[in-house]
Amino acid sequence: MTASTITETTVQIYQVFIKASPDQIWDAITKPEFTEKYFYGARIENTATAHRALGPNDEVWGDGPTFEFDPPRRLVHEWRSMYDPELAGEPASRVTWEIEPQDGGVSLLTVVHDQLEASPKTAASVSGVGWMMVLSGLKTLVETGEPLST
Repeated sequence: MTASTITETTVQIYQVFIKASPDQIWDAITKPEFTEKYFYGARIENTATAHRALGPNDEVWGDGPTFEFDPPRRLVHEWRSMYDPELAGEPASRVTWEIEPQDGGVSLLTVVHDQLEASPKTAASVSGVGWMMVLSGLKTLVETGEPLST
């Protein structure tokens, strides 16, 4: 897994190879029954029109539009960190998920979190370990059927 930070975290790029089909990865990023197992307990539903994230106690962690919905290849949605009042006060940013099939039953998942220029606290909170934990958990869940941690 690699991580890149450009322009002081205003564009964050993460890539991971996952031994799974694009359809399996797509389901894992769009269906709440999967996301709650690797995304800090959040039940996230991504549809053609909306991105909605509910925390473990059904509090709204994120709620915004979907800009692109091209299963199982590309998903682009608004990101608002509503789980923290200080972060919730910052402007929304954008997350792009791209899934590319590779040889041997492997897919490359690229996540780009950008439009963070006006949201430095959000950028700092999701950079590095934040996204890496999510993507490591997603990879483990899809490949093994088990969450990374219990």
